[in-house]
Amino acid sequence: MCLIAFDHRPGEAIPLRLVANRDEFHARPSAALAPWDDAPGIVGGRDLEAGGTWLAVHRRGRFAAVTNVRDPGLGVPRGAPSRGELVREALQCPDLPVWLARLADGVARHYAGFNLLAGDGRRLWHLHRGRDRIVLSRVPAGLHGLSNADLDTPWPKLILARQGLAASLHHGRFPEDALRGLADPHPADDRQLPDTGVGLALERRLSAAFILGEDYGTRASSWLTWQADGHLEIGERRFGPGGTRLGENVIELDTLPPA
Repeated sequence: MCLIAFDHRPGEAIPLRLVANRDEFHARPSAALAPWDDAPGIVGGRDLEAGGTWLAVHRRGRFAAVTNVRDPGLGVPRGAPSRGELVREALQCPDLPVWLARLADGVARHYAGFNLLAGDGRRLWHLHRGRDRIVLSRVPAGLHGLSNADLDTPWPKLILARQGLAASLHHGRFPEDALRGLADPHPADDRQLPDTGVGLALERRLSAAFILGEDYGTRASSWLTWQADGHLEIGERRFGPGGTRLGENVIELDTLPPA
């Protein structure tokens, strides 16, 4: 993913609601949201080039999503595994807190920069692997956003996505109103742009919540509603070059509620 807005309310009737955009090269092969035949229990889209995913859930009661960190100075370790594998491992590992702690203790340096969200329906963690630090933290209750910097870094598109989510929850029109915010193709004003080292032209293009392009752009918009009783709805809208709508999948399932 490249843009996520989510409402985390542990202990309430709906502990997690989330919307997200995945930006990627259109030529990179991907599979639509579906159960995975080779990994029973996982439901998500799939990167067919590296085998991982950007966002998925597990029927036993797990959720995970990953974004890249945009920092040309960070570098990519030689032989770095795909960051999409982190989502799969978060869903399948026997003990999620222990696995996350191992990443935070140094294993995360084997990967290029990333943000990982992972949760079990009761607790939600954020792991940031940046240039100078690796930080693992429990996500506090509330409305949050994540893009290609740290959690809640106020980039214009993150603010827009978070505001759209807040409005959709206030008016009882989730996920439609939240997805409408993610569909905004307008770049931010130059005065609001971050400086991530990629140059002004690219900063402008990447500042839009929904990126239009023939070679690279927003490939999918996803949403997730996870209820305290374990019932979960996950959906995905897919797009081709120029923002052409390609299809939509919605899957409902009952996960194991947290102990």
